[in-house]
Order: sequence, then structure tokens, then C-alpha cells
Amino acid sequence: MDIERNRCRLYDDLSWIWPLISPVQEYREETDLVSALIRENSLIEPHTLLHLGCGGGHNDFTFKKYFSVTGIDLSPHMLNLARTLNPEVEYFQDDMRTVQLESVFDAVVILDSITYMKTPEELYQAFHTAYEHLREGGIFITFAEELKDLFVQNTTHITERVREPFEIIFIENMYDPDPEDTTFECTFLYLIRENGKLSIESDHHLLGIFPHAIWMKTLEEVGFSIEEKKLHLSTFPEEFSLPLFICTKC
Repeated sequence: MDIERNRCRLYDDLSWIWPLISPVQEYREETDLVSALIRENSLIEPHTLLHLGCGGGHNDFTFKKYFSVTGIDLSPHMLNLARTLNPEVEYFQDDMRTVQLESVFDAVVILDSITYMKTPEELYQAFHTAYEHLREGGIFITFAEELKDLFVQNTTHITERVREPFEIIFIENMYDPDPEDTTFECTFLYLIRENGKLSIESDHHLLGIFPHAIWMKTLEEVGFSIEEKKLHLSTFPEEFSLPLFICTKC
């Protein structure tokens, strides 16, 4: 596989697959939960929300029920999907590590897109962006999908989706070739049948992975007051949860 040529295609030429393999309704439970945590923990009345790394806008479809939403993402293809789904949301193409908007917000979130921060420095930059765009008394929420302490080598998931005329088998494999660094590889294979005709596409993502202590240390260095909770969704295995960080700007 030519890894460089096939890097992050899900957010580029294969972005049309996104609504099929990751439908908007699958984000409702997570987004309702995060919205409730914002409202329950905020020291101010939360009306506005900044979503850094908003992707195709599937979380925003639910967030907009509770907040006036602004979204930031690097991918123009994903932003096109987001704008189509959420025409009332304001979207900007920019980098969560460096973006500087003129507004501050009552709440800020970085959800699964935080995994694309590949070094502690990038993690700090993203958290600092959240802090700088958050109103005092507001809440920032993020969570860790993978931790260095708990990573399981060669984890593989297979998902099947059918939406006429397409049948898609989505294979996701996670592998860490060098446990001493702060990245791991996530490789996607797509078996796409259109009216029964098969095409096979590959995709490669380099993601960040850090010990739990780095998450806490970095959030504290940025200036947040932190409360940690366990994120458990109905789609998770019974004993499985993700560390979720409720961060207040005091």
C-alpha cells in the first residue's frame, strides 16, 4: 500500500462514504450526554458552543437543539457535508491547533477529532485553543478514545452498512508499530459494492496516543480545573468506558 497516497481519504475523496458508514443517528446519545454535562457543570448559562474538529457535522445535528453552534474543521469535504446537514450552523475551515476566532463561547468541545493530535505539543495547542475561546465560567469537554496505558495491539472492527445502491463493509485496524513514541496507525479498508459491483479502497490514519497522566497534566498546564468522568454509551461493551474530562475555565 502507498501509505502517503492513501492517507486520510475518508476526509477527502472518500468523504461521500462518511454518512453511510457513520450515520447521524449514531451520534445522538453521545451528543445528548455531552450537552447535559455542559448544562449541569457550567458556571454560566450556556447558549453558544464551539466545536473544534467538527467533521461532517453529525454531533452538531444534535448540539444545535441546545446551543448556537460554530464548527471548525480542516477538511473542506467534511465541511461541505456539515453545511448541508446543518445550514443554520456557522462553519470555518481552520486548524484547531492555531485557529483564532474573534468570538468567545460559553462551551467548547473537542470529541474524537482530538485523536489526530500526534504529540504532547499538539495536544497542548488544541487544549489552549479551547481555553482561549472559552468564556470564564464555561465548560470544555473532551475525551480520550485511546490511552497508552490500555492500548490493545491489532484491534480490528468490522461494520456493514447498506443503503441502496451501496453495500459497504468497513474494516478498521489499529496497530502501534513503535510503543515508545506517541502515535499509532489506524488502517481502513472499504469493500464497496454498487449494484453488486465490487471496488476496494484503502485508507491510512496516523493518530496520537498518550498516557492518562499526559492528558491530565496538559489540561492543567493550559489552566483548566478538571473533573474526570467515565463515558459509557449503550453501544459499548458492558465493562468498557472512556475517560471524559469536564474542564472549567475559572
